[in-house]
Formats: sequence, C-alpha cells, structure tokens
Amino acid sequence: MRILFMGTPDIAAECLKALYAAGHDICAVYTRRDKPVGRKQVLTAPPVKEVALAHGTPVFQPRTAGRQRGREHPRTGPELIVVVAYGCILPKSVLEAPKYGCINLHVSLLPKYRGSAPVQWAVLNGDAETGVSIMQMDEGLDTGDVLCCEKIAIDPEETSGQLFDRVTAVGARVLCEVVPAIAAGTLKPQPQDHENACLAPMLNKEMAEFRLTESAAHIHNWVRGMNPWPGAWFVTSGGKKLKVMECRAVEAHGEAPGTVLATKPLTVACGEGAVQLLNVVPEAKSPWTAPPLRPVSA
Repeated sequence: MRILFMGTPDIAAECLKALYAAGHDICAVYTRRDKPVGRKQVLTAPPVKEVALAHGTPVFQPRTAGRQRGREHPRTGPELIVVVAYGCILPKSVLEAPKYGCINLHVSLLPKYRGSAPVQWAVLNGDAETGVSIMQMDEGLDTGDVLCCEKIAIDPEETSGQLFDRVTAVGARVLCEVVPAIAAGTLKPQPQDHENACLAPMLNKEMAEFRLTESAAHIHNWVRGMNPWPGAWFVTSGGKKLKVMECRAVEAHGEAPGTVLATKPLTVACGEGAVQLLNVVPEAKSPWTAPPLRPVSA
C-alpha cells in the first residue's frame, strides 16, 4: 500500500522500519524538526528522519500540521496515512485526504490512557496489563474508532522503559497486520466508550516526587513508572534530594515512616510496609552513603 508516515521518536522509527520490511510503498515521511540535544545542545535529527533518509524517502518537517499541504505534499497522494507519536493534532483536511483515511498506533487499551504517556501511567498505577490499539483517527485526542487492539501483561517489577521496549515490538507487528486488513475491508471499527476514558498526561520532574509516608506499593510503582525519566525522588529529613531508580517493596512491622530498618540493602519504613532502595542517585552525584532518615511529614 502507498503510505504517508508521520512520527518522531524511537517507537515511530521501529514502526516505520516494519512497514518498509513488509514491502509497503512509503511515499513520504513527516516528522518534527531537528532539535538541540544534550549539554552541548547538538542539533539532532529525530529517529524517524534517520530511518526515512536511509531508505531514500522524502522527509518533511513543517512547523505545524496545518502546513502539510501544497508544495510539501508528495506528487502522488497516499492511500493511507499512518501516525505513530507524531506530536501534532492533524486538521480535518489531512484526515480525510487519503482513500483509507488516517490510522494511529496508540500504546494503551483505549479508551484508557489517552494522551502522551500511556505506558508510564499504566506502570505508575500498578496495572497488571496494558496493550496497543490501532484507531481510525478523527479530530479529537485519541478518540477515534478502534480497529484492532492487543493486550500485553505487565510484570510487577518491570519499569516503564522495559515495558515500552516490549510495547514497541508488539505495536510494530500489529500495525503491519492491520494495514492489509484495511485494504481488504475485513476490519470492523468499534466506537470507544468515552464515558470510561481517562487521560495519561505528560510526565515532569515535579510529579516524580514521592513521600515515605505513602505505601510501599505506591512508592514501588512510582519508581518503576518514572524510570528511565524523569526518575522518582524524595527528600530526606536532612533536606537531601535522592533519586531512586530501583526499589523493592517488603514487609514492615509498624515502624514510623522514614525509619531505617536495614542498611544492606538500605531498607526504609513507609506509611504502609517498607522499601529496599536498591539504586539511589544522590543529588550531588557523590558516592552513596546512607543519609539520616527520620519520619517526614506528608
């Protein structure tokens, strides 16, 4: 099928690779603009751009989705537009242009976790499963009819980063299964239950904070969900900010939150249960020494 692809990060790049491998005609690729990366602010191309250029596909990087017309369009229109983490809302004129419209890969079981961080929120909330959904796009935010979905179990020790790698692989496979089914007309779009929808907003460093007065189960999920970015953190009674990249929930016996129960591994009482802090990064990035931990206020 003749496809116009829109996407930006690694998951989109993997999906684009899968579409090439499946033999589809990728007539053009749209992605976000190159941006400065790292401390030296080196101008870096999005992963999708690198994949497209390696295959000799024209790449367009408009400032806004509304500019995807006129001279920037490929001379022969696509039959289908595939969108994976593009980062822009598409106007109605673009959604209705191709023969088969526009489809989007979303990494949750819609209508749950609409938005930009569905994998992370599934882990943060301690869900036992998530999945991928292929939807027919409309003008809303992840509100279109669902064409196909596949469930994925979440390991209770799995981080967002680890889960995202698995979800990416499943998503790329399912996407390649859906495209020929669209052409064959064998899929039946299912409207979403909008009343049961919930959002998965973008993460930031401030929301990564947790408190030792919270339950060990919550802290464990928070640490997993915020890994690799932005990294869950808390403030000790001495005012030190500690980032926790790995922990384990264990039992306690009613000790006050913040009480150090053991040092190898460092085990700290919480509001309910305790956590073993297995990978901790001090704010100053100095060699790890156990700081004084006393009860902290909620």
